[in-house]
Amino acid sequence: MISCVLFNSRFILAPSSTKIHDHEQLHVFFVPFMSPGHQIDMARIFASRGVKATILTTPLNISRFESTINRDDYHHHNPIKLLLLNFPSTAANLPPNCENLDAIPSRDLSYNFSKAIMMLQPQADDLVRQCQPDAIISDMNFPWTAEIARKYGIPRLVFRGTCCFSLSLSVAAAQHKPNVNVSSDTETFLVPGLPRPVYITQSQMPDQFFGNTDLQEFFEKFIKAERNSYGVVANTFFEIEPDYVKHYEKVTGKVVYPVGPVSLFNTKAIDIAERKRRRQRESNSVLYVCFGSLYEFAESQLLEIALGLESSNICFIWVIKSDAFLLLDKDFEERVKDRELIIKGWAPQVLILNHPAVGGFMTHCGWNSVLESVSSGVPMITWPLFAEQFYNGNFVLTHWKIGVGVGVESGLAWGEEEKIGVLVRRDRVEKVVSQFMINGGEEVEGMRKRASKLSELAKIAVSKGGSSYVNVGLLIDDLLNQKVERLSKKKETVDQFV
Repeated sequence: MISCVLFNSRFILAPSSTKIHDHEQLHVFFVPFMSPGHQIDMARIFASRGVKATILTTPLNISRFESTINRDDYHHHNPIKLLLLNFPSTAANLPPNCENLDAIPSRDLSYNFSKAIMMLQPQADDLVRQCQPDAIISDMNFPWTAEIARKYGIPRLVFRGTCCFSLSLSVAAAQHKPNVNVSSDTETFLVPGLPRPVYITQSQMPDQFFGNTDLQEFFEKFIKAERNSYGVVANTFFEIEPDYVKHYEKVTGKVVYPVGPVSLFNTKAIDIAERKRRRQRESNSVLYVCFGSLYEFAESQLLEIALGLESSNICFIWVIKSDAFLLLDKDFEERVKDRELIIKGWAPQVLILNHPAVGGFMTHCGWNSVLESVSSGVPMITWPLFAEQFYNGNFVLTHWKIGVGVGVESGLAWGEEEKIGVLVRRDRVEKVVSQFMINGGEEVEGMRKRASKLSELAKIAVSKGGSSYVNVGLLIDDLLNQKVERLSKKKETVDQFV
């Protein structure tokens, strides 16, 4: 007898004899990329649903999130296990303590970092052999997890930290690129084969921004590994892009589980901050400025941003790298001290975005940042830099209509920031910021209302009974059913032999 669950036009078939509610039967390995992100939250979400979750990572990365895991309410009765991978810095010709992408002292070492990641395969293989997990959920940057999963006969799912719109656009644009007939890299062209018309330029395609062409070999391995995987786990939610979730499933032939926004798993921390904070600024009066942990600006561009923010006369919070801060005008902080907060290094972005005084977010359009802004109901000033960030920014501006673009037409090639220099002048920064935060009128108010509605949808999606909550359950049940089938086949083989 077969039971059937329908959700988002997806059928999950489960033998009725399977104890799909008994999640403690399931053991999943999580392999997060060594970069700021949310894949550890995936392990936390699974553990909160009773699954045995194990994270494979390196010593310095364990120290980054161990305290977060230990604070979880469920941790005392269902602890997440952390397994150590020794990072081969010396073998990959990397300096010590470069176990995370944001710790690499130079972009020129990105190839070495990728080599080090590939060297982790034997260690991970041994751990899978010893622990015998039932599935692997891996970041795309570990293509060898597909080989390990195939070797031990278990499903491997790719964790995608971006939206299905950008994934679909990447596939379509790459296929269409040889046929593009434009007069310049900045001339727009229509990308065919998508649910809705989308226009981009060649200068906005992700492959423009990786100066080291040697990295191409790794990208090809990522793509091949995804083709050999069971499915995709995406940090997005169905309601904001139903057409593209379905489209990406169609073009890849893989089942896609939208389970985000995973940042909302930290609602307890947000609730605590909500009770403690004080309204020192008026609602929507502060602009939050952050370009992610991996960005690099030329010194000249950094100064243009600073002077543009100063001239706008708005209140702002600017998260800036400590070494980048040293490049600013020494008197800048003094001149704007009454209306700014400069944070050097890491900042609690989710908590900042949820503060009622924050009314806008100038962002590089990394998907984590975009989704956190959406979840907080904060509209954006988009300033994409590299990778798929132009695609994410396109979605913000043309699909959701909850932001304005700063006007950058092409991105940064890694390692060539000083050569490229200034892309946006101070007067443009001042104009966009002032218009957005002060003089936007009904247009910006409409953005705020649309962003607020998206925020409500995000919270519903991760709540009990919401689409992402249900998708996590469907994925767990699916993996459990596959485990039962493997055990059943193994038993049949033994019975036939004896």
